[in-house]
Amino acid sequence: MLLSVNPENPQQRHIKHIVDSLKQGGIIIYPTDTIYGIGCDIFNKKGVKKIYQIKQRDPRKPFSFICADLSDVANYAQVSNFAFKIMKRHLPGPYTFVLEASRVVPDLLTTKQKTVGIRIPDNPIALAIVRELGHPLITTSANISGEDTYTYADELDASFGRMVDLVVDGGVLVEKPSTLISLVGDSVEVLREGSGDTSWIEESD
Repeated sequence: MLLSVNPENPQQRHIKHIVDSLKQGGIIIYPTDTIYGIGCDIFNKKGVKKIYQIKQRDPRKPFSFICADLSDVANYAQVSNFAFKIMKRHLPGPYTFVLEASRVVPDLLTTKQKTVGIRIPDNPIALAIVRELGHPLITTSANISGEDTYTYADELDASFGRMVDLVVDGGVLVEKPSTLISLVGDSVEVLREGSGDTSWIEESD
């Protein structure tokens, strides 16, 4: 099902409909501030496993997730003063920050090093969904692993509509994913170049 939501002022009735689907174990495709993501509630183990199947993704590669704000991040990761200052300066924004995971995070979402990738995208729809849900939302590109990403929701609906519960249309998006940055050990390391600017990193060293 394709559901159009106002990208600047998401209709609350639509957000509630989306969240009701998530609470019932649903999987959704939704907009971020970079590319369209596919996700479910992080505590929905069946949903997480199904997303791996949909994407044909290596199960050894954990997904990142979206938090509502920085105070929410502290529930799921170890946030040092160093990491907090950097994240406060650049979030919401097109970055995924890798941190040490807290015990709350399901094992499916942590690396062997017990780290997690966390996003706070600058997108009203994604943030409204997470706030209404009350839990972080899985975030990974809505595509088959290794293949091109999509910029139009109707294309996603045509390709994945039968595999997911909802496709949320939030307009035309960019083609680059977020920039992936590790803050583990209070050092900054770019793991993947993406939409986010990285010129500030030299200044923070």
